[in-house]
Amino acid sequence: MSQIASVFKPDYKALIAYLTVGYPNLDVTRKAAVALARNGADIIELGIPFSDPLADGTTIQRASHQALLNGITPQLCFDMAQQLHREIATPLVFMTYYNPVYNFGLDDFCRKCAEVDISGLIVPDLPPEEGRELESVTRKHKLDLIYLLAPTSNEERIRLVAKHSQGFIYLVSVTGVTGARDSLPDNLQTIVISIKEKTAKPLCVGFGISTAEQARQFSSIADGVIIGSRIIQLIEADGSLSALTDFTRQLRQALGQLK
Repeated sequence: MSQIASVFKPDYKALIAYLTVGYPNLDVTRKAAVALARNGADIIELGIPFSDPLADGTTIQRASHQALLNGITPQLCFDMAQQLHREIATPLVFMTYYNPVYNFGLDDFCRKCAEVDISGLIVPDLPPEEGRELESVTRKHKLDLIYLLAPTSNEERIRLVAKHSQGFIYLVSVTGVTGARDSLPDNLQTIVISIKEKTAKPLCVGFGISTAEQARQFSSIADGVIIGSRIIQLIEADGSLSALTDFTRQLRQALGQLK
């Protein structure tokens, strides 16, 4: 069983948190990751900055741009993962785009991931129809390759992603890009039910969740929630990270059952 799969237990809802590596700087990334892990996050996504993050909204785009200006590279992201594992045992996942992985070299990238104990990859611009080569390399290095599903996905697409996604399935809650939202689609429950009829793999909902109440609402139908833009906003608003700590505790309470 992979580190990611071991997170998902009966009657337990996973909290997955996203950070852009190097935003606003590497020291804050480290401290924020530790705060998240110690206050209820089950998996931490480390975003590798990319110049053209098509799936991300303005908050994460801005963070990614600033991180690139700060000189953040994939190698520094590997270094950050290695450093974090000296302080926390929480599984780490890289979220990035295909271009940085391809330029690094698929085998070299995945080998480095394994060396620094990265548990999986999320590559939003890589559909399963084009992911065969990376799937092969991730299996070789015992990494979970996690695919995304849109709320508009038809049955054929759902079955394809369900077959190929490892660790969990990432359900995008809205059509569009990432970003905190005041409300989420009313039909999401129907979508989740449709997916769960076709697979037993864990299903986590992301894109747009920004409050503990939204997390509670969607955890009732999914196996976990993914939060990114709101976390970035809290880091920007409060450099002491106390707001982030409080928010993480609220989320864990809303999801129920402490680890």
